[in-house]
Amino acid sequence: MNVLVTGGAGFIGSHVVDLLLSNGFSVKVLDNLYSGSLENLSQASSKPGFSFFKGDVRDLSLLRELARSCDYIIHLAALVSVEEANKNPVLAYEVNILGTLNVLEACRKCDVNTLIYSSSCAVYGEAVRLPIDEEHPLRPKNVYGVTKLASEALINSYVESYGLKAYVLRFFNVYGPRMKGGPYAGVVHCFISRALSKQSFTIYGDGEQTRDFVYVADVAESCLMALKSGKPGIYNIGTGKATSINYLATLIKELTSSNVSIIHEPPRLGDIKSSQADVEKARRLLGWKARYDLRQGLLETINWYKSSRH
Repeated sequence: MNVLVTGGAGFIGSHVVDLLLSNGFSVKVLDNLYSGSLENLSQASSKPGFSFFKGDVRDLSLLRELARSCDYIIHLAALVSVEEANKNPVLAYEVNILGTLNVLEACRKCDVNTLIYSSSCAVYGEAVRLPIDEEHPLRPKNVYGVTKLASEALINSYVESYGLKAYVLRFFNVYGPRMKGGPYAGVVHCFISRALSKQSFTIYGDGEQTRDFVYVADVAESCLMALKSGKPGIYNIGTGKATSINYLATLIKELTSSNVSIIHEPPRLGDIKSSQADVEKARRLLGWKARYDLRQGLLETINWYKSSRH
């Protein structure tokens, strides 16, 4: 079976590619290397059935060319940072919404009947109840969440109009090896890199805000389970456990044997207070459940940072 993975050189995408190859799929990767890297594909590149194409999801003709011989498309390519999307809303629109439309058109024109789309818990906005199930109101608070919700609406229109089989996976806060650094890095990356370099942590607000941190290997597994399930729909992908930013900081300090200080800054505009996934639907219909707890996943991530000198 042939799979096209957009954004396959990225943090999550490269783990998905590795897993697909180890399960006997032939994989084409399309990535513009804006946030991904060929280094992330160092394991995959030597495997039979792997091919890489540098390009952009905004290029419909290229997408159609690559999709022609594929059975599935896993669409992970996106401008993935909330902060970067807020600073560059036009770019976020072009990549996340028009890029998704191009992927859908490639599916339609090339008879690719199955799409897996990486959405986000950002579509929910501030929680009105916890845990958050798939029927929770959709009220995104930032540009990134809006682009994901708009893409979901486009996908649903292709499901209704053209019979596309679509799996919309709403990822919660994904962390693990190959996380990207830089000015838009996530909180786990920031805390680990600063702990290892003995620099203070910055927490925005009181630190009691919660997130559902899910390990990247579990997220990759959810994509594989979706392919195998034959049950299209919308699914939350998280652990079902809420973790405060204060606790995350304490745990990372413990696991890195670090004694750095913590600085509190005012809350950031658009940040949500609470997040926790209800993952019962994914467990029941996809047969998927997160296997890594936070301590185990952080240890794996810290060991990767140490070995990679990030």
